[in-house]
Amino acid sequence: MAEERAPPLRLGSVAPNFESDTSNGPINFHDFIGDKWAILFSHPDDFTPICTTELGAFAKLEPEFAARGVKLIGLSANGTESHHRWIKDIDEVTGSKLAFPIISDPERKVAYLYDMIDYQDTTNIDSKGLALTIRSVYIIDPNKKIRLILTYPASTGRNTAEVLRVIDALQTTDKHGATTPINWLPGDDLVVPPTISTEAAKEKFGEVREVKPYLRFVNVSKK
Repeated sequence: MAEERAPPLRLGSVAPNFESDTSNGPINFHDFIGDKWAILFSHPDDFTPICTTELGAFAKLEPEFAARGVKLIGLSANGTESHHRWIKDIDEVTGSKLAFPIISDPERKVAYLYDMIDYQDTTNIDSKGLALTIRSVYIIDPNKKIRLILTYPASTGRNTAEVLRVIDALQTTDKHGATTPINWLPGDDLVVPPTISTEAAKEKFGEVREVKPYLRFVNVSKK
């Protein structure tokens, strides 16, 4: 009989719940999220160079995420005691003060649940020969729905500013019902979705800048 596998995670999927130990104690993931947004991001291994720089960068930006109602939670394929020792290095090297939890996942239970295992680089393994995790990012909204999935190879560090930008874009879209164009930043024009007529857009947003019938811009920051 073929092994039954969970359906793949997609945008709009409910983020799988789990219980795990972390550097801040045991958690139930859905309880941890509560009524906030959450960013779950994985790392290949403790005490590695790129991961150390990434965790420090996220720790420094944590107040910005918190101001937007977003919780950060990391993951790597190591145990809790290793995390505690590594956090000291992260703070020392990057000048951060890391406070968010790091999930302990030495058996890869959460990594398999979220498809974070490295299948590309067969040398990316631990001392026991188990595959390490890649650099995945899941943005999850207060309804526990997955809103964004980013996957980076172990060799490529992420961009914290881009993760923060996506949070701003998602929250802006949810609030105003308009979408964000290429390279959008807070304060820039939004795009009117094709499902909204120009007349309805004017009633909702005020001034509408029409470039093409299908490409119309509004700016909610001026209101």
